[in-house]
Amino acid sequence: MTTTTPPVTLDDVRAAAGRLEGVAHRTPVLRSRTLDARVGAEVHLKCENFQRVGAFKFRGAYHAASRLAPGRLSRGIAAYSSGNHAQAVALAARELGTTAVIVMPEDAPPSKRAATEGYGAEIVTYDRYTGDRVALAEALAAERGLTLVPPYEHPHVIAGQGTAALELVEETGELDVLFAPVGGGGLIAGSATAVKGTHPATRVIGVEPEAGDDTKRSLEAGRRVSVPVPRTIADGQALHTPGELTFSLNRRLLDGIVLVGDDEIRDAMRFAFERLKIVLEPSGATPLAALLTGRAGPLPPRVGLILSGGNIDADRFARLCAPGD
Repeated sequence: MTTTTPPVTLDDVRAAAGRLEGVAHRTPVLRSRTLDARVGAEVHLKCENFQRVGAFKFRGAYHAASRLAPGRLSRGIAAYSSGNHAQAVALAARELGTTAVIVMPEDAPPSKRAATEGYGAEIVTYDRYTGDRVALAEALAAERGLTLVPPYEHPHVIAGQGTAALELVEETGELDVLFAPVGGGGLIAGSATAVKGTHPATRVIGVEPEAGDDTKRSLEAGRRVSVPVPRTIADGQALHTPGELTFSLNRRLLDGIVLVGDDEIRDAMRFAFERLKIVLEPSGATPLAALLTGRAGPLPPRVGLILSGGNIDADRFARLCAPGD
């Protein structure tokens, strides 16, 4: 009998945690009696909105960049991103003493673009509805001799993202189920690797916006499926095809996908602000929306959520959370 070693293992996630120690924040795990009573379970919230750059993305970006040979690192790094990975790569480059160039959609939230530039990165824009960001970034990196740090399609990135879930279960002990957002699939793949590696019985459920259900469709089809470019307030999850590497992990590790609508995401953002006293961007609120709407179904006793980020400017937050918006 032969076995195939997965591209990312629990040992990889643990090694990433060691490399990130003292660099990434060990973010808090919050509890809420109000939330527990409303959903009928003991809920543990891993608040990556308190991570550096305001999202989990710093974990994977820094880990991957820090693993580069000095000669490659010194020539600079490149990335493509709608915002959070852009900021993460920009900050990682600054921390590691190199430069970053980011391919970013023209309609990326202004606050995310400003923050990326604030960390010292150069930005090259494109139209997300007509342009191929991967091809643009690969061509740019080749032209300038840069190393591309992708947002999810790399084992070092996935291992870095998995450290958030590893920290969660180190603090809480075994959970019955973990919910996390799904965009390109790096966070959920790393999370599932970490959680199932330590507690195999824990179920791992991804959450997608209804308009961007590419991973759900792909899991049902048993192969990667593309959907039209999603138009959703959850811009961090507005992808049309799962990553090849991430899907290879997720089809083996995930126990299901839950879909939530934009209005439900808005309600979750309001609940988090009013009752939990935290600010979440739309993508970061999708797991909470899955619980609050009941779309996740009857919950087991101990539940974990990864709230992936809180990068949203005040005007957009107020607009999205306004009653009747």
